[in-house]
Amino acid sequence: MSSGKKQIGVILSGAGYLDGSEIHEAVLVLLAIDEAGAEACVFAPEGKLAEVDHISGKPTGLERGVREEAARIARGRVADLAGAGGAEVDGWVLPGGYGAAKNLSDFASKGAAATVNKEVGRVLREALAAQVPVGACCIAPAVVAAVAKQANAKLRLTVGNDPDTARVIASMGHAHVVCAVDDIVVDADRKVVTAPAYMYDAPIAAVARGIRKMVQQVVAWA
Repeated sequence: MSSGKKQIGVILSGAGYLDGSEIHEAVLVLLAIDEAGAEACVFAPEGKLAEVDHISGKPTGLERGVREEAARIARGRVADLAGAGGAEVDGWVLPGGYGAAKNLSDFASKGAAATVNKEVGRVLREALAAQVPVGACCIAPAVVAAVAKQANAKLRLTVGNDPDTARVIASMGHAHVVCAVDDIVVDADRKVVTAPAYMYDAPIAAVARGIRKMVQQVVAWA
């Protein structure tokens, strides 16, 4: 991390929207960071994930490594999040996918009572405390919301227009804002920016526009 460019940490949760990071979102994030003139530094926590067959949508009964799966997206260059400090990069971005709600946290099963993976929680707490900007899309804003709740911080964020998830976010003490797929919601006080992405069943071009805006905001703050 010595290129002279702004360094943006990207936290992945595996590879595949049903049990890890949403691959389109992750790649669009990496592309947008490069297009913004910054450098992506990819991280993932160590741990196991319950594999889901992406054709049938059913669990296979097998386990895979979160970081090993994330390496498929990062072309092998994915560092252990345990070695990262929340303020050692200029910004953080969390793509979505069910891995954010199952591997980075237990939001999928516990909702408003969700806890967050130890290393993910530590990094995000350090980032929020240091005013290091954080971007999140799809269901990943729920991870940031859970961390902020533990720190008694209230955020303004979005998960698109999904009413059930929005109610859970609001019950955590945050302000949920309905947002179009190609737009973002900015919390300037906390330097948190969120985008709906594939919370909508939308074309990839529309998802890309929202993700690009989100990343551009993180880089501008960085």
